[in-house]
Amino acid sequence: MTKISKYINVVVRMAFGALFAFSGFAGLFGIGSQSMEGMSVEAVSFATALGESGFIMPITKVVELVAGIMLLTNRFVPLALALLAPLVVGIFGFHLLLEPSGALIAVVLAVVEIYLAWIYRHAFVPMLRPTHSM
Repeated sequence: MTKISKYINVVVRMAFGALFAFSGFAGLFGIGSQSMEGMSVEAVSFATALGESGFIMPITKVVELVAGIMLLTNRFVPLALALLAPLVVGIFGFHLLLEPSGALIAVVLAVVEIYLAWIYRHAFVPMLRPTHSM
């Protein structure tokens, strides 16, 4: 691995971590608000249902904050990526199927998640074995 690619990997990891850490922090502490103005009826219904459940969004924001901090501090990065993967899939599906206006950001998040998973692929190899030996 060249020196430049190492720097690129660090910058991508840090930016991804900062995005999720900030999103989690802002969501947990009510900083800023997300307007649903201009969103499709289906997207509003879905987002409202998640918020009204009372536990999905707080758990999501805690996972975002913790995983973002893990990425920023370069600790347990594969675990952070595994925790964020379902969230990224949810964001991707939401924007692809319900609210296409954010599809570009969703695609970028998915590409970055896949890129970082590829960089840390050595950590995922053991869990991808079809059988487990003790």
